[in-house]
This record gives sequence, structure tokens and C-alpha cells, in this order.
Amino acid sequence: MTRLALIAGQGALPGAVAKACATAPVICALQGFAPDRLCPDLTFRLETLGTLLAQLEGLGVARLCMCGTIRRPKIDPAAIDDATRPLVPRLTQALALGDDGALRAVIEVFEDAGISVIGAHQAAPDLLPAPGVPTRARPGPDVAAQAALGDRVSADQAADDLGQSCVILGETVIAREGDAGTDAMISQLPEMSGGILYKAEKPGQDRRADLPVIGPHTADGAIAAGLSGIVISAGGVMLLERDSTIAALDAAGLFLWIRERA
Repeated sequence: MTRLALIAGQGALPGAVAKACATAPVICALQGFAPDRLCPDLTFRLETLGTLLAQLEGLGVARLCMCGTIRRPKIDPAAIDDATRPLVPRLTQALALGDDGALRAVIEVFEDAGISVIGAHQAAPDLLPAPGVPTRARPGPDVAAQAALGDRVSADQAADDLGQSCVILGETVIAREGDAGTDAMISQLPEMSGGILYKAEKPGQDRRADLPVIGPHTADGAIAAGLSGIVISAGGVMLLERDSTIAALDAAGLFLWIRERA
């Protein structure tokens, strides 16, 4: 089997992916965005991406997975090394694109170097939960309409290259995810009684990068905000620490609906 490398960003996802791998992957961290509880084998800057590609080739890496949160770094022209200089026009063009376009451009750089890029859900397929309701609490009759509204919001967010989640109370969208992420959005909610957190992949997004995630922090935030439950798209949202996440929701009486989109 070809060796796998992880471009490991912040958050718990890189650790979960690494744990699921049969053979220890090469952990690569972008400077300033080190993963939680993982010790990087290689640290790089965007200005040294060409050198990273050469290092990965030397280690026999033929597959790569991008997982975890990374924000767009500022580029220091003086820090660009000789191996990266030929890539500058492509990187400059990529950074001028929206988030999805930038990720696709970076993926192309790796694949042109002979490294195939796979999604976190492919490296760790057990992180994608099966459709259904794994919690004791179940969604009420009004949740289907709220989830359908969430689908429409998701399409709007994809068109505007924005976040992947929103909060819906009744027929009203209370909040939409911004650059700070889902947990930050939830933490800023007013005190509520009811409502759902809706989260789904952007329609048409490249599933090899930035597939959304929920986990214990999401459950804790939903509980603290007074929500009734969480709706995620089946096959499009990964679930971290499944047992502890479900246990937290059960203890608070919230539901989790892993829903197949129409």
C-alpha cells in the first residue's frame, strides 16, 4: 500500500483520521496551524510548498489527505524558496479564488506532482455515520420543513462560498456560519428554546477537502444554546467521537438526525 501523508490543520479531525489509518501517516503541518494532539513529522509554509513536495516524494508518499482547519496564510515573498518559485503563479491565482476554488487549485498542485489526494472520509470511512436517528430523542413533525429550509440556505451559502451550517427556529434562519466556524456561530446565539442546528456539505463542493464535521464540542454548544437537536446530511458530514457525542445529546434530550437529502 502506498504511503499516506496528512496535511493536518487545527481541530480534532486530523487525530481521528490518523488513528483510523492502518499504517502511521506522515503528519505535515502548515506553520501556525498545528493539529491537536499530533506531533508533526514535517512543518512547512506555503512559501516552501515545493520543498514539501520533494520531501514527500523522498518519503515514498503517493497519497495525501487534507484535514483540519486552516485559514489562508499571508505570503512573504522574501520567504519563497527556490523549489517553490515555479509554483508562484499557480499559488497566486489560487489565493485569489474563493475557498473552494483555492482548495481545488492546491489539490491540482499535489496531483501534478504525482500525489493523489483523497478525502478524510475516504481515509477514515467510519467517520461518516449511517442515515438515521442514533439518539433516544427523535425529531418532531416540524423538523422536516426546517431541514428543507436548511437545504435552501446551504445552496445559498455554496453560491456565496460561505459556511456549511445554520441555525433555524420555526420558519426563521437565526444564524448562518461565517469564517469563524460552526462552534463560534453557536456560541454567539441568543438564549433559545428549541430550534435546530443544520449542517451539510456545500452542494457541488470538492469532497476531498473541507468536508464538514460535528463532534462533542458541537453537541455541547447545541445543548448550551437551548436547541432541540442537530440535523446533518448523510454522507456529507463526519461525526467525531461518536459515542461521547451521542451520550451528551441523550443526556440533554436532544436529537441527532442523519438525514438523506431529497
